Amino acid sequence: MSKRTINKIAVIGSGIMGSGIACHFANIGVEVLLLDIVPRELTANEKDKGLTLEDKVVRNRLVNDSLRNALKSKPSPIYHQKFASRIRTGNLEDDISKVSEVDWIIEVVVERLDIKKQVFEKLDTHRTPGTLITSNTSGIPIKFMSDGRSEDFQAHFCGTHFFNPARYLKLFEIIPGPKTKTEVLDFLNGYGEQFLGKTSVVAKDTPAFIGNRIGIFGIQSLFHQVKDLGLTIEEVDKLTGPVIGRPKSATFRTVDVVGLDTLVHVANGIYENCPDDEAHDLFKIPDFIESMMANKWLGSKSGQGFYKKNVSADGKKEILSLDLDTLEYRSKKRASFGTLELTKSIDKVIDRFPVLVDGKDKAGEFYRKNFAAMFAYVSNRIPEITDELYKIDDAMKAGFGWEHGPFQIWDAIGLDKGIAIMKDVGLSPADWINEMKASGHMSFYTVVDGATHFYDIKSKTHIKKPGQDAFIILDNIRKSNEVWKNSGVVIEDIGDGIINVEFQSKMNTIGGDVLAGLNKAID
Repeated sequence: MSKRTINKIAVIGSGIMGSGIACHFANIGVEVLLLDIVPRELTANEKDKGLTLEDKVVRNRLVNDSLRNALKSKPSPIYHQKFASRIRTGNLEDDISKVSEVDWIIEVVVERLDIKKQVFEKLDTHRTPGTLITSNTSGIPIKFMSDGRSEDFQAHFCGTHFFNPARYLKLFEIIPGPKTKTEVLDFLNGYGEQFLGKTSVVAKDTPAFIGNRIGIFGIQSLFHQVKDLGLTIEEVDKLTGPVIGRPKSATFRTVDVVGLDTLVHVANGIYENCPDDEAHDLFKIPDFIESMMANKWLGSKSGQGFYKKNVSADGKKEILSLDLDTLEYRSKKRASFGTLELTKSIDKVIDRFPVLVDGKDKAGEFYRKNFAAMFAYVSNRIPEITDELYKIDDAMKAGFGWEHGPFQIWDAIGLDKGIAIMKDVGLSPADWINEMKASGHMSFYTVVDGATHFYDIKSKTHIKKPGQDAFIILDNIRKSNEVWKNSGVVIEDIGDGIINVEFQSKMNTIGGDVLAGLNKAID
């Protein structure tokens, strides 16, 4: 990292995302200036108090209300309420000159290019040369935002896309502009990892970047598959949750939490801006989603979406689920599949995938079609959205809570098996996959001397994944440096004369095997 330090930042826009980002910087000890627009009208309460549009309490009402609501929200965006004292509020008319005092300006205003450009024009006048300035846009091209700005602005400008909620989701996408300095990108990459606690991923300036491009494809693909396979939303959530290393909210419950309108907005953006995408039609919103949007069944924010809380006449609470054929709510149905029963004795998620794609029931068919579509899609996104395949895996793990990324899952299933299930549904991988196979490389990742290497398309060989030197990665150590093991303990050599003793017993309980392992380690 460079000698640049971040002691104070400005966040422009105090909505859910802006306030969340402000709180997360306050969490790590950074002073924050949070700014928003001045209200155009008085509230009834302000009128009763005799206030005018010139009173400070009115002029800062929007930003103060937004921050107050954020601090009350669950899960909390801030480690401790006292840290909120690190956040100072103001408005874009009276306080914009104060951005000259900060080290980094983060724009988080409404997703409209015209408004963002107006804000940047003002900021360019007041910012100190050399100050970092970034946009939290989730999809507007970075190259359009800095048009007409000063050379210094453009050199220090890029996209920094936090995922919501900023405190909890680890993905931090960094998107270079046409003239962004390498020093700026390197600094943000390191700062995100070391100070913000993020997984930093540098992405190309393409629609929806990496995380949302792949994540929204995955959800849209499921939207189109669910009715074709005759699955209920409960069944899809059973198949796409913890059994494959994904959050308990799985697919449809996740959409309810995020908001159907948010997902539709991103999907429409990809549909409009990626006409040459081979899966373009999958980003078209299905009829049942259009109906839900028309009914304003947006999820948790509207009180109902794919699921709905219901209280019966006798006061009994029940979660209802949406029947996608009738668009009527009904009692939830228990989802059960024989293929899933076969995985109950398999503790490691990564070891379940070969069993799942070989399933003989509807679940097996679902996994084959789902993974085939995902494998084909991610392979064809390189080099469009990134040159390195590991960035796609990192983005999906950090942004969507997947335990394993698409290429890691493909490795678990096997390269040939992945190609075969694609062929079965009329899909094919990108040409570089066939070139990789022809050259004798049969996996996307390998472990060499305890370090992960990934297949690099440009050099056509496996090269070391960057960023590993500062960490001990036990998954890699386990594969190559095992010294001794029994049913309760594994002992690994982690170098420099140091061993690691890892409990393998259920619930990490201490029994005879664990004690024997500890004694062995001491010896």
